Amino acid sequence: MKTRIIVAVICLPLIFIVLFFLPPYVLTGLVAIVCAISAYELLRAIWGKENDRIRIYATFAAALIPVGAYFDLTALVFPAVFLVLMSLLFLEAIFVFKTIRKITFSQILIALFAGALIPLMLSSLISLKLLPEGRLFVLLPVISAFLTDAGAYFTGMAIGKKKAFPLVSPKKTVEGCIGGLAVGTAALLIYGFVVYAATLHGVVLWALILYGVIGAAVTQLGDLSFSLIKREYSIKDYGRLIPGHGGMLDRFDSMIFTAPALYLLTALIPAIIV
Repeated sequence: MKTRIIVAVICLPLIFIVLFFLPPYVLTGLVAIVCAISAYELLRAIWGKENDRIRIYATFAAALIPVGAYFDLTALVFPAVFLVLMSLLFLEAIFVFKTIRKITFSQILIALFAGALIPLMLSSLISLKLLPEGRLFVLLPVISAFLTDAGAYFTGMAIGKKKAFPLVSPKKTVEGCIGGLAVGTAALLIYGFVVYAATLHGVVLWALILYGVIGAAVTQLGDLSFSLIKREYSIKDYGRLIPGHGGMLDRFDSMIFTAPALYLLTALIPAIIV
């Protein structure tokens, strides 16, 4: 746990600088790297050293989709990347059909999930950053995800007794889940007060509470979803890139759900009026 905390203390200020102070193209580069590494980690964890070319296709595709979001061309770039990736995957499968190196339909779907759907979801961070006063909005999913995770972790450590999902995530407790929901909701409400005090932008408190509840709920769903994949394929961690946290995907799994959820809420029910 000590290593986990030290890494968080070092990395969180750097992430805040990228999100709040630096221009959107820096965030785009960071998201592209996160997506590429996450795609590689997922496919490597599931397949081992097999299907190297498929892993390369998916990794390259994952890096391109955030770039499309930066240029506000997601509606064009995502279908194009998805089509090319899907075509390459099926071509590979056709050429090796009925051989020892055969590629199954489930493997094609996993590669599409890693190389296209995960990057599409994480690209919501870039879309938030590109909004007017986007530096305020892009912090919403980050605060929600990280503080929900922290709230669930420390509440579970302190008072957790009843297992919530023992077959999927043995360490998760009912108390921890409730703690994560409460901390995540409170965090966004506090953030709203900070934004109002610092900028005098209008803040809709009931909408922020809604953001907090939904954000905390989907954060925990994201964490459980990728834990489910780990259990199905007997994976301990997706990688070892981040000391104390595992791989890139281990750290950003919940963000895959939280970022698009908060982006949709921001578009449909504005909570910060700029």
